[in-house]
Amino acid sequence: MEIKLVNIGFGNIVAANRIVAIVSPESAPIKRIIQEAREKGSLIDATYGRRTRAVIIVDSGHIILSAVQPETVANRLSVKESSHSDEA
Repeated sequence: MEIKLVNIGFGNIVAANRIVAIVSPESAPIKRIIQEAREKGSLIDATYGRRTRAVIIVDSGHIILSAVQPETVANRLSVKESSHSDEA
């Protein structure tokens, strides 16, 4: 099994096959998820002090904050997948 990686901004990389969802941080339920993860110690802040634009939820229960738009992360993910399928 090959590990596919996706850049989530500022040189930070996440295993693409572990991503469950990429969402926008504006809604109250997502803000609640972020706060609960912060309290549990399962929040990973990869924003480098910038505004959070994407919240990445992974299958381990960790929540990752990114300063890159959700669409950008999704595009990077789909480009990775399509380039791998071309090689196969």
